[in-house]
Amino acid sequence: MRVLVTGAAGFIGHHVSARLLARGDTVLGVDNLDPSGDVPLKQARLARLRTTPGAEHFTCHPVDITDAAALARIFQQERPERVVHLAARVGVRTASASARSYLDANVTGFLHVLEQAHATQVEHLVYASSSSVYGADTPPPFAESASADHPLNVYSATKRAGELLAHTYGHLHALPTSGLRFFTVYGPWGRPDMAPLRFLRALREGRPIDLYGEGRMRRDFTHVDDVAEAVLCVLDRPPSGTPPYRLLNVGRGEPVSLRDFVAVLERHVGTRAVLRPLPAQPGEMDGTWADPSALERETGFRPRVSVEEGLAQLEAWEREHPQFRT
Repeated sequence: MRVLVTGAAGFIGHHVSARLLARGDTVLGVDNLDPSGDVPLKQARLARLRTTPGAEHFTCHPVDITDAAALARIFQQERPERVVHLAARVGVRTASASARSYLDANVTGFLHVLEQAHATQVEHLVYASSSSVYGADTPPPFAESASADHPLNVYSATKRAGELLAHTYGHLHALPTSGLRFFTVYGPWGRPDMAPLRFLRALREGRPIDLYGEGRMRRDFTHVDDVAEAVLCVLDRPPSGTPPYRLLNVGRGEPVSLRDFVAVLERHVGTRAVLRPLPAQPGEMDGTWADPSALERETGFRPRVSVEEGLAQLEAWEREHPQFRT
Protein backbone atom coordinates (compact mmCIF):
# COMPACT_ATOMS: atom_id res chain seq x y z
CA MET A 1 0.00 0.00 0.00
CA ARG A 2 0.88 3.65 -0.27
CA VAL A 3 0.60 4.91 3.30
CA LEU A 4 0.95 8.56 4.30
CA VAL A 5 2.31 8.87 7.85
CA THR A 6 2.14 12.27 9.52
CA GLY A 7 4.64 12.76 12.32
CA ALA A 8 6.97 10.24 10.68
CA ALA A 9 9.97 11.61 12.63
CA GLY A 10 8.16 11.27 15.92
CA PHE A 11 8.48 8.46 18.44
CA ILE A 12 5.53 6.32 17.36
CA GLY A 13 5.68 7.51 13.74
CA HIS A 14 9.25 6.26 13.43
CA HIS A 15 8.36 2.77 14.65
CA VAL A 16 5.19 2.54 12.54
CA SER A 17 7.03 3.70 9.41
CA ALA A 18 9.82 1.14 9.94
CA ARG A 19 7.28 -1.70 10.20
CA LEU A 20 5.40 -0.54 7.12
CA LEU A 21 8.64 -0.41 5.11
CA ALA A 22 9.74 -3.82 6.38
CA ARG A 23 6.59 -5.45 5.04
CA GLY A 24 6.92 -3.77 1.63
CA ASP A 25 4.61 -0.76 1.84
CA THR A 26 5.50 2.68 0.47
CA VAL A 27 5.69 5.25 3.26
CA LEU A 28 5.03 8.90 2.46
CA GLY A 29 6.20 10.74 5.55
CA VAL A 30 5.11 14.22 6.61
CA ASP A 31 6.94 15.99 9.45
CA ASN A 32 7.85 19.62 10.11
CA LEU A 33 10.52 18.74 12.73
CA ASP A 34 8.75 20.96 15.23
CA PRO A 35 11.41 22.62 17.42
CA SER A 36 9.22 22.14 20.52
CA GLY A 37 10.53 18.57 20.49
CA ASP A 38 14.06 17.16 20.38
CA VAL A 39 15.07 17.97 16.78
CA PRO A 40 18.39 16.01 16.74
CA LEU A 41 16.51 12.93 17.93
CA LYS A 42 13.88 13.42 15.22
CA GLN A 43 16.62 13.77 12.60
CA ALA A 44 18.25 10.58 13.89
CA ARG A 45 14.96 8.71 13.58
CA LEU A 46 14.59 9.87 9.97
CA ALA A 47 18.19 8.89 9.21
CA ARG A 48 17.46 5.42 10.59
CA LEU A 49 14.37 5.10 8.37
CA ARG A 50 16.50 5.96 5.34
CA THR A 51 18.76 2.98 6.04
CA THR A 52 16.18 0.46 7.24
CA PRO A 53 14.97 -2.48 5.08
CA GLY A 54 12.61 -1.05 2.46
CA ALA A 55 14.14 2.44 2.72
CA GLU A 56 13.95 2.87 -1.06
CA HIS A 57 10.19 3.21 -0.58
CA PHE A 58 10.44 6.01 1.99
CA THR A 59 10.16 9.75 1.42
CA CYS A 60 9.51 12.51 3.94
CA HIS A 61 8.00 15.90 3.17
CA PRO A 62 9.00 18.78 5.52
CA VAL A 63 5.47 20.13 5.82
CA ASP A 64 3.40 21.42 8.74
CA ILE A 65 -0.12 19.94 8.84
CA THR A 66 -1.48 23.36 9.76
CA ASP A 67 -0.45 24.54 6.25
CA ALA A 68 -3.60 23.50 4.41
CA ALA A 69 -2.34 24.32 0.91
CA ALA A 70 0.97 22.45 1.31
CA LEU A 71 -0.80 19.43 2.78
CA ALA A 72 -3.30 19.41 -0.09
CA ARG A 73 -0.45 19.36 -2.61
CA ILE A 74 1.09 16.31 -0.94
CA PHE A 75 -2.20 14.39 -0.93
CA GLN A 76 -2.87 15.29 -4.56
CA GLN A 77 0.68 14.46 -5.62
CA GLU A 78 1.16 11.23 -3.66
CA ARG A 79 -2.42 9.84 -3.70
CA PRO A 80 -2.06 7.69 -0.56
CA GLU A 81 -4.40 4.74 -0.20
CA ARG A 82 -4.34 4.88 3.59
CA VAL A 83 -3.22 7.39 6.21
CA VAL A 84 -1.73 7.08 9.69
CA HIS A 85 -2.06 10.46 11.40
CA LEU A 86 0.34 10.80 14.34
CA ALA A 87 1.50 14.43 14.06
CA ALA A 88 0.46 16.47 17.11
CA ARG A 89 1.52 18.83 19.83
CA VAL A 90 2.01 16.53 22.80
CA GLY A 91 2.46 16.78 26.55
CA VAL A 92 -0.13 17.26 29.26
CA ARG A 93 1.78 19.66 31.52
CA THR A 94 2.68 22.33 28.95
CA ALA A 95 -0.62 22.45 27.08
CA SER A 96 -2.39 25.08 29.18
CA ALA A 97 0.52 27.51 28.86
CA SER A 98 0.40 27.35 25.05
CA ALA A 99 -3.20 26.36 24.38
CA ARG A 100 -3.36 28.03 20.97
CA SER A 101 -0.51 25.94 19.54
CA TYR A 102 -2.25 22.76 20.72
CA LEU A 103 -5.52 23.81 19.11
CA ASP A 104 -3.73 24.71 15.87
CA ALA A 105 -1.91 21.38 15.54
CA ASN A 106 -4.34 18.94 17.13
CA VAL A 107 -7.66 20.35 15.95
CA THR A 108 -7.07 22.56 12.91
CA GLY A 109 -4.22 20.37 11.64
CA PHE A 110 -6.32 17.23 12.02
CA LEU A 111 -9.21 18.95 10.25
CA HIS A 112 -6.90 19.55 7.26
CA VAL A 113 -5.93 15.86 7.26
CA LEU A 114 -9.60 14.83 7.33
CA GLU A 115 -10.40 17.22 4.50
CA GLN A 116 -7.67 15.82 2.26
CA ALA A 117 -8.43 12.21 3.16
CA HIS A 118 -12.01 12.84 2.06
CA ALA A 119 -11.00 14.78 -1.07
CA THR A 120 -8.62 12.05 -2.28
CA GLN A 121 -10.90 9.15 -1.24
CA VAL A 122 -8.51 7.57 1.23
CA GLU A 123 -9.57 4.01 2.08
CA HIS A 124 -8.87 4.26 5.81
CA LEU A 125 -7.55 6.92 8.18
CA VAL A 126 -6.03 5.72 11.47
CA TYR A 127 -5.24 8.51 13.92
CA ALA A 128 -3.69 8.89 17.37
CA SER A 129 -5.90 9.78 20.27
CA SER A 130 -4.95 9.42 23.94
CA SER A 131 -5.91 7.69 27.16
CA SER A 132 -6.07 11.17 28.69
CA VAL A 133 -9.46 11.77 27.01
CA TYR A 134 -11.04 9.65 29.77
CA GLY A 135 -10.32 12.49 32.21
CA ALA A 136 -12.32 12.62 35.41
CA ASP A 137 -15.02 10.27 36.66
CA THR A 138 -14.37 7.36 34.27
CA PRO A 139 -14.53 4.06 36.16
CA PRO A 140 -11.55 1.74 35.54
CA PRO A 141 -10.74 -0.18 33.49
CA PHE A 142 -11.46 2.42 30.82
CA ALA A 143 -13.78 1.22 28.06
CA GLU A 144 -14.36 3.01 24.76
CA SER A 145 -18.06 3.27 25.61
CA ALA A 146 -17.31 5.72 28.46
CA SER A 147 -18.50 9.27 27.87
CA ALA A 148 -14.99 10.82 27.97
CA ASP A 149 -16.52 14.28 28.25
CA HIS A 150 -14.62 15.62 31.29
CA PRO A 151 -11.03 16.28 30.08
CA LEU A 152 -8.62 17.59 32.70
CA ASN A 153 -6.26 19.55 30.44
CA VAL A 154 -6.08 21.30 27.08
CA TYR A 155 -4.20 18.48 25.36
CA SER A 156 -6.89 15.97 26.31
CA ALA A 157 -9.63 18.31 25.12
CA THR A 158 -7.97 18.68 21.71
CA LYS A 159 -7.65 14.90 21.30
CA ARG A 160 -11.32 14.41 22.21
CA ALA A 161 -12.23 17.14 19.71
CA GLY A 162 -10.34 15.18 17.05
CA GLU A 163 -12.40 12.08 17.78
CA LEU A 164 -15.60 14.06 17.34
CA LEU A 165 -14.39 15.55 14.06
CA ALA A 166 -13.57 12.07 12.77
CA HIS A 167 -17.08 10.90 13.64
CA THR A 168 -18.52 13.87 11.75
CA TYR A 169 -16.52 13.07 8.61
CA GLY A 170 -17.61 9.45 8.84
CA HIS A 171 -21.23 10.54 9.08
CA LEU A 172 -21.12 13.21 6.36
CA HIS A 173 -18.70 11.62 3.90
CA ALA A 174 -18.49 7.92 4.86
CA LEU A 175 -14.75 8.39 5.52
CA PRO A 176 -13.50 5.28 7.37
CA THR A 177 -11.60 6.29 10.51
CA SER A 178 -10.13 4.49 13.50
CA GLY A 179 -9.04 6.48 16.56
CA LEU A 180 -6.46 4.78 18.78
CA ARG A 181 -6.36 5.80 22.42
CA PHE A 182 -2.70 5.19 23.31
CA PHE A 183 -1.80 4.47 26.94
CA THR A 184 1.59 5.85 28.14
CA VAL A 185 3.81 4.65 25.30
CA TYR A 186 7.51 4.04 26.07
CA GLY A 187 10.49 2.29 24.50
CA PRO A 188 13.62 2.84 22.36
CA TRP A 189 13.84 6.11 20.44
CA GLY A 190 11.29 7.58 22.86
CA ARG A 191 10.60 11.12 23.94
CA PRO A 192 13.15 12.36 26.51
CA ASP A 193 10.50 14.50 28.27
CA MET A 194 8.43 11.47 29.29
CA ALA A 195 8.80 9.70 32.64
CA PRO A 196 10.52 6.45 31.50
CA LEU A 197 13.58 8.14 30.03
CA ARG A 198 13.63 10.95 32.62
CA PHE A 199 13.59 8.41 35.43
CA LEU A 200 16.19 6.22 33.77
CA ARG A 201 18.63 9.06 33.18
CA ALA A 202 18.20 10.50 36.67
CA LEU A 203 18.84 7.05 38.12
CA ARG A 204 21.95 6.52 36.00
CA GLU A 205 23.34 9.95 36.91
CA GLY A 206 22.48 9.79 40.62
CA ARG A 207 20.01 12.66 40.48
CA PRO A 208 16.75 12.72 42.46
CA ILE A 209 13.62 11.44 40.71
CA ASP A 210 10.59 13.69 41.08
CA LEU A 211 7.58 11.48 41.79
CA TYR A 212 4.41 13.50 41.30
CA GLY A 213 1.39 12.31 43.21
CA GLU A 214 4.00 10.97 45.66
CA GLY A 215 4.51 7.99 43.36
CA ARG A 216 1.02 6.58 43.91
CA MET A 217 -0.25 7.49 40.44
CA ARG A 218 -0.73 4.47 38.21
CA ARG A 219 -0.14 4.27 34.48
CA ASP A 220 -0.90 1.55 31.94
CA PHE A 221 2.60 1.58 30.39
CA THR A 222 2.51 0.22 26.82
CA HIS A 223 5.63 -0.67 24.85
CA VAL A 224 6.08 1.02 21.47
CA ASP A 225 6.51 -2.34 19.69
CA ASP A 226 3.00 -3.27 20.80
CA VAL A 227 1.69 0.13 19.77
CA ALA A 228 3.21 -0.07 16.28
CA GLU A 229 1.85 -3.59 15.81
CA ALA A 230 -1.60 -2.41 16.88
CA VAL A 231 -1.49 0.46 14.37
CA LEU A 232 -0.73 -1.92 11.49
CA CYS A 233 -3.35 -4.45 12.59
CA VAL A 234 -5.99 -1.72 12.70
CA LEU A 235 -4.81 -0.08 9.46
CA ASP A 236 -5.35 -3.38 7.61
CA ARG A 237 -8.94 -3.69 8.88
CA PRO A 238 -11.07 -0.61 8.09
CA PRO A 239 -14.28 -0.25 10.13
CA SER A 240 -17.45 -1.46 8.45
CA GLY A 241 -20.16 0.23 10.50
CA THR A 242 -22.44 3.14 9.63
CA PRO A 243 -20.79 5.56 9.97
CA PRO A 244 -17.45 3.76 9.43
CA TYR A 245 -15.98 5.05 12.68
CA ARG A 246 -14.48 3.42 15.75
CA LEU A 247 -12.36 4.08 18.82
CA LEU A 248 -9.97 1.50 20.27
CA ASN A 249 -7.82 1.43 23.39
CA VAL A 250 -4.18 0.47 22.87
CA GLY A 251 -2.89 -0.55 26.29
CA ARG A 252 -1.88 -3.67 28.22
CA GLY A 253 -4.64 -3.47 30.79
CA GLU A 254 -2.13 -3.75 33.66
CA PRO A 255 -1.56 -0.40 35.44
CA VAL A 256 1.67 0.04 37.42
CA SER A 257 2.35 2.63 40.12
CA LEU A 258 5.22 5.04 39.51
CA ARG A 259 7.02 3.68 42.58
CA ASP A 260 6.84 0.13 41.22
CA PHE A 261 7.95 1.38 37.81
CA VAL A 262 11.05 2.96 39.37
CA ALA A 263 11.74 -0.26 41.29
CA VAL A 264 11.95 -2.16 37.98
CA LEU A 265 14.38 0.45 36.63
CA GLU A 266 16.50 0.11 39.78
CA ARG A 267 16.90 -3.62 39.14
CA HIS A 268 18.00 -3.06 35.54
CA VAL A 269 20.44 -0.24 36.29
CA GLY A 270 21.73 -1.84 39.48
CA THR A 271 21.44 1.18 41.74
CA ARG A 272 18.96 2.66 44.20
CA ALA A 273 16.98 5.74 43.28
CA VAL A 274 16.83 8.95 45.28
CA LEU A 275 13.10 9.69 45.37
CA ARG A 276 11.57 13.13 45.81
CA PRO A 277 7.79 12.73 46.37
CA LEU A 278 5.80 15.76 45.17
CA PRO A 279 2.10 16.64 44.96
CA ALA A 280 0.25 15.76 41.77
CA GLN A 281 0.31 18.49 39.14
CA PRO A 282 -2.88 20.14 37.85
CA GLY A 283 -4.39 18.38 34.85
CA GLU A 284 -2.92 14.95 35.56
CA MET A 285 -5.05 11.86 36.05
CA ASP A 286 -4.63 9.71 39.15
CA GLY A 287 -4.45 6.58 37.04
CA THR A 288 -4.98 5.07 33.61
CA TRP A 289 -6.14 1.53 32.96
CA ALA A 290 -7.06 0.23 29.51
CA ASP A 291 -9.68 -2.32 28.67
CA PRO A 292 -8.04 -3.73 25.49
CA SER A 293 -10.80 -6.25 24.70
CA ALA A 294 -12.21 -4.25 21.77
CA LEU A 295 -8.80 -4.11 20.07
CA GLU A 296 -8.39 -7.84 20.52
CA ARG A 297 -11.88 -8.51 19.23
CA GLU A 298 -11.39 -6.32 16.15
CA THR A 299 -7.86 -7.41 15.22
CA GLY A 300 -6.93 -10.52 17.20
CA PHE A 301 -4.04 -8.57 18.75
CA ARG A 302 -3.47 -7.56 22.36
CA PRO A 303 -0.39 -5.71 23.73
CA ARG A 304 1.87 -8.25 25.42
CA VAL A 305 5.29 -6.73 26.26
CA SER A 306 5.63 -6.66 30.07
CA VAL A 307 7.05 -3.65 31.91
CA GLU A 308 9.97 -5.81 33.04
CA GLU A 309 10.82 -6.79 29.46
CA GLY A 310 10.15 -3.36 28.03
CA LEU A 311 12.31 -1.50 30.53
CA ALA A 312 15.18 -3.94 30.00
CA GLN A 313 15.04 -3.06 26.31
CA LEU A 314 14.81 0.67 27.03
CA GLU A 315 17.75 0.57 29.44
CA ALA A 316 19.92 -1.22 26.87
CA TRP A 317 18.99 1.28 24.15
CA GLU A 318 19.66 4.30 26.37
CA ARG A 319 23.05 2.90 27.41
CA GLU A 320 24.00 2.44 23.75
CA HIS A 321 22.87 5.95 22.71
CA PRO A 322 24.39 8.43 25.20
CA GLN A 323 24.34 11.15 22.52
CA PHE A 324 20.62 11.67 23.11
CA ARG A 325 20.92 12.37 26.82
CA THR A 326 19.77 15.84 27.79
